[in-house]
Amino acid sequence: MSALICLGEPLCELNAQPDGSFRAGFGGDVSNVAIAAARQGVDVGLISRVGDDPFGRDLCQLWQREGVSADHVGVVPGQETGIYFVFHDAEGHHFVYRRKGSAASQMTTDILPDAEIAKARMFYSSGIGLGVSSSLRDATFQAVGIARKNNVAVAFDPNLRTALWSLEQARSVTHNLMQCCDIALPGLDDARQLTGLHSPEDIITFYHDLGAKIVALTLGADGVSVSDGADVVTIPGTPVQAKDATGAGDCFNGLFLANYLRDGDILNATKIANSGAALSTTGYGAVDPIPFNHTL
Repeated sequence: MSALICLGEPLCELNAQPDGSFRAGFGGDVSNVAIAAARQGVDVGLISRVGDDPFGRDLCQLWQREGVSADHVGVVPGQETGIYFVFHDAEGHHFVYRRKGSAASQMTTDILPDAEIAKARMFYSSGIGLGVSSSLRDATFQAVGIARKNNVAVAFDPNLRTALWSLEQARSVTHNLMQCCDIALPGLDDARQLTGLHSPEDIITFYHDLGAKIVALTLGADGVSVSDGADVVTIPGTPVQAKDATGAGDCFNGLFLANYLRDGDILNATKIANSGAALSTTGYGAVDPIPFNHTL
């Protein structure tokens, strides 16, 4: 049984390096979160699909190495695993995706392991899964319904990708799902677009009003503001020499959820996740720089 069960699309990564070469790696937000949590010593499971191709097989080997249960990841003959490229410039990192028709995008409600979700302590997914395809969207809503019916906490990152769907549709669907969310994990830039609000305080109130008991709003290099509905605490960013912020938000989410599951201490979980997410930007790629429990 997994304490944390995650649903979404894993991807393989090609990250542009300063010398013009591409560094192979792994990504996909829910997979990143699962690995970050597993590196904190939490039992984590992943629900997904990959293609029967070298990328899919590499991902399966990754999860085995990282201690993430892939018992509910199907390897689908004739389908492909999504990939993405990361490019860097003075404004930060930029993504180019090749994921249309991927195995994960074709997931449907009938692949859900209802019993595994019902036995978990927490379910996690994101707005990317809602935007990838209508079938994955339906599967995500059904999984959230299973979790709530069985008193499993629901954690969700609205993780906006306007390349996947319109902002208007993203707002409507994401806010609908977040009415069923216990822990909201938005990033400031995404939240400003989705809510139309600007100040962190107003955004936190918005997500509490939707129903979240806990809101952890990441502020990029400025740190994070976390609220339990009674108090808002802002923790400044950790100064680092950042190279690549790919997956930093996912790293935060995985570390936060793992440490919150461990002892229920919201502030301690936030401090650890804030520091770990900053450290993850000092290397290239979404997965390799994620810190382990003993390094924090």
